[in-house]
Amino acid sequence: MSYTTTQFLPFDRDTVWTYHTRLGAVARLTPPFLPMTPVRQAASLADGTTVFALPAGLKWIARHDITAYRRGRQFADDCVSAPIKALAHWRHVHRFEDAPGGTELTDVVDTRVPRAALRASFAYRQRQLLGDLTSAARINPTAITVGITGSRGLVGRALTAFLSTLGVEVVQLTRERAKPGQRLWNPTSPDPQLLDGLNAVIHLAGEPILGRFSDSHKKALRDSRIEPTKKLAELVSTSPTCHTFISASAIGYYGPKCGTDEPVDVHAGPGEGFLADVVADWEAAATTCTKRTVLMRTGMVLSGRGGALPVFKALFSTGLGGSLGTGEQWMSWVSIDDLVDAYAAALFNDSSGPVNAVSPHPVRNSEFAELLSKELRRPALVNIPSIGPKLLLGKEGATEFALADQRVATSLRDLRHPHLAQALGHELGGDHA
Repeated sequence: MSYTTTQFLPFDRDTVWTYHTRLGAVARLTPPFLPMTPVRQAASLADGTTVFALPAGLKWIARHDITAYRRGRQFADDCVSAPIKALAHWRHVHRFEDAPGGTELTDVVDTRVPRAALRASFAYRQRQLLGDLTSAARINPTAITVGITGSRGLVGRALTAFLSTLGVEVVQLTRERAKPGQRLWNPTSPDPQLLDGLNAVIHLAGEPILGRFSDSHKKALRDSRIEPTKKLAELVSTSPTCHTFISASAIGYYGPKCGTDEPVDVHAGPGEGFLADVVADWEAAATTCTKRTVLMRTGMVLSGRGGALPVFKALFSTGLGGSLGTGEQWMSWVSIDDLVDAYAAALFNDSSGPVNAVSPHPVRNSEFAELLSKELRRPALVNIPSIGPKLLLGKEGATEFALADQRVATSLRDLRHPHLAQALGHELGGDHA
């Protein structure tokens, strides 16, 4: 079967082609709802090899065909790994042609993969490519070198891939054995030369908040944030090359009950509760930096690759989906793409201080359940009483996290997915427009 789709992009052919040549492009264009994860991108579109991990230890190996390569105009790849090669019979030709006001990108696929799966996948690719190029034009990046902690987490992976497509050199600051392109980072006693040659640091690392709020978990939340952030801030302050420090933060700063009548904005002070105290101290550690510092106060991140959304999807898919507690609590959320745009923009503008990285349209928990039910075509049958989260997370964890009632005003503009239905459709494969 042959499948062909053409997309017009309001960018010149060299810009569109260059995007595809850069590390990170494959990760950015692989739909999160497919059971495949890119583990290696081809170094060359002419004769390189891209590898995807599949379930059950299988691999999808795509080898580029040098005979079909036309620099700036065409490249092709074939699936060569058994048994996927025999099952999929995959050949993908990418053609780039000049068009009035931009570029026409045509994808021609010969495969046994069902057409319905191809439509969903290419709808995602097309929206992602247009979104990435549009964001890049708005951000207007320059060639800089950025160190990132937490680069293997959900946000870190997406951000590393996106920055790479912008031409930014990303250096992963890792707590484990450093590989090429990485540097060993000791959070409590970092090497004084850790930031040599870097122009900025994006600090994402920290113990995941999700978990039962036991004494040990609460200690890990604090210990993984406060002192490591302060140490990095000190290094950035004394670095002759680093001019920017961007630190992750959270809307937990405002407390578990905030903005329920009117959205709370960045000028509000800290709220009450354990997480509010942790985030306030976390931000205080970051602002000891004497260089330009940005604090990314993030809401619930929606991504098909991890975080809360796959958990909700699994519950709804098994008929256990529904609202939590009363369902009246406000949820301030942000799509993964809008969040990485916010981090990238902060690198290249002159902003400083806190940023509320949330959608401009928070929803009540009951509306979230209704929209997710519609997207997955599964009924929202179960109203999960508040005792459920309390049993899993403890009373404090449920109150501060799962049942938090937070209506937060956004600091972001020009979002890709300002509305929840858009974000869910893009991440879960229902957006075929």
